[in-house]
Amino acid sequence: MPETPSETSSSPPEGDAEGTPAPAGGGGESGGAHSEKVGTLRSLAIALSSWRTASVVLLSFSSGMPLGLVWIAIPDWMRSADVDIRIVGLFTLAQMPWTFNVLWAPLMDRFRLPFLGRRRGWAALAQLALGLGTLGLAGVGDRPEAPWVALALTLGVAFAAASQDIAIDAYAIDVLNKHEQGVAVGARIALYRAAMLVAGSWAITAAASVGWSWVCIGLGLLYLPMLLITVFAPEPPQRFEDPKTMKEAVWYPFIGFLSRHRALEILLFVLLFKAGDNFAQALLRPFLNDVGYTAVERGFALGNIGLIMTLAGALLGSIATNFIGLGPSLWIFGFLQMFSNLGYVLLANQPPSPWLMYTAMSFENLTQGLGTGAFSILLFRLTQKRFSATQYALFSTLFGLGRIVSGPVAGFTVDAVGWSNFFLVTIPLGLPGMIMLWRFVPWGVRDPQFEVRARENETSPPTISNSLSRSGLASAGFLVAGVAGALGAALVALLAALKALRADPDTGFDYLFHLRDLLTPTTIFDFLQLFSLFAFMAVCGLLGAAVTAARQGAGRDLETG
Repeated sequence: MPETPSETSSSPPEGDAEGTPAPAGGGGESGGAHSEKVGTLRSLAIALSSWRTASVVLLSFSSGMPLGLVWIAIPDWMRSADVDIRIVGLFTLAQMPWTFNVLWAPLMDRFRLPFLGRRRGWAALAQLALGLGTLGLAGVGDRPEAPWVALALTLGVAFAAASQDIAIDAYAIDVLNKHEQGVAVGARIALYRAAMLVAGSWAITAAASVGWSWVCIGLGLLYLPMLLITVFAPEPPQRFEDPKTMKEAVWYPFIGFLSRHRALEILLFVLLFKAGDNFAQALLRPFLNDVGYTAVERGFALGNIGLIMTLAGALLGSIATNFIGLGPSLWIFGFLQMFSNLGYVLLANQPPSPWLMYTAMSFENLTQGLGTGAFSILLFRLTQKRFSATQYALFSTLFGLGRIVSGPVAGFTVDAVGWSNFFLVTIPLGLPGMIMLWRFVPWGVRDPQFEVRARENETSPPTISNSLSRSGLASAGFLVAGVAGALGAALVALLAALKALRADPDTGFDYLFHLRDLLTPTTIFDFLQLFSLFAFMAVCGLLGAAVTAARQGAGRDLETG
């Protein structure tokens, strides 16, 4: 891959989002209809009139509905029906499939159903399961004495929804041309959030009038038009062979990505780009309460201004990549989101002023949306279409890790330094991500191309060096998994000990107790926490072995796939 800005800032070759040449007759434009280079405004017009773009955007509504139902509506429903709070807590387990869908994503790369193609077949099956599962919830709508049935149905809906996300995300990557991505990504985020609102907050409101049974029937029937869109959506052109074995489906996505230039820097960027935002957002609601804003003021800011500005930012941020390029978009919006929390510093030092809060939140949510829009385009460009289900699920999982650890750490930071200094601390947290961005997209690069490093001997076959045996790869993987497991366990125990200390300072700081508690589970939550740790170790072990293999030359023949 060329390393200087002057070389990488030139327009990418025609073809798919990975920068590989398009096959003759097919092109990167599905049939060669737009194989010639078109201007930015022209490409934007083409994208807006494309059925590919429309189908991808409309299907995002099907992705957002189950998330709103499972994360927002059902816990409210169960508690309002006087279900025991301990059982209501178990409903949070339904969030797990979205976190761990990377574990079964390779199956959806490896196997295709005998109808509707590689991606749409899985999406249609998931939508059918979602419709039936939601209709099943209607059967327990008037029977709060059956919470375990509702819990089982909710877990089924969550698994089907997470599987649908894998299929629809992979379909979007496979079917969209590069000039369509900006419009599609921004609109997808907007419609996704709208669907969450319909199946979440609006469902709660509607249930107060018509009851949960009718709400679930209505939501279940909404999957019928989604299924029709899936059936009539265009099939992506086939430019490569499907993985033939599970080894190819699980192993090749890792080495395929890690063979790219600056792959490790890119992974760190994915982890760190939103570090400051994740830290600040973890405690935004208690902050607004502590500084004296009323429930009405907080609700209007969070539920209306925040949503509108985030969606506007995401749409503008993704479309901007068509006009100014992906590289400048990441740089400009990355720096803007770094300083977006300055408004909250001002709020922490001023008497309550609703208009000041609305202004600060508008700026913060707009810049957050801008960064998210450009970042989403980056993930599209990074993902290889042959392994789009697994790779995109992996990127999404890595991106979500920051939100998991931000809350407990943020709470202790506020307790130690106060609200004003806390929001000041969030600003430099964005610097590591920008440093990683400089490593693989230097300033001045308009559209980076994420290519595989050239082999020193281009005549040699692109295979793993003979000096590295399978046992060597396994050893590298187990070593990385062990280190990751030790660090992960240490972090989880530390956060648990700090949380207990904050809740009851008289108990003191007992780190070893919480470490033993993690390793000797007794409740379902303990077992799930330990399972999460082992899943994290497995992913890190695969990454470690894949890094070793990629540095020995494996994966350099996978770029066109």
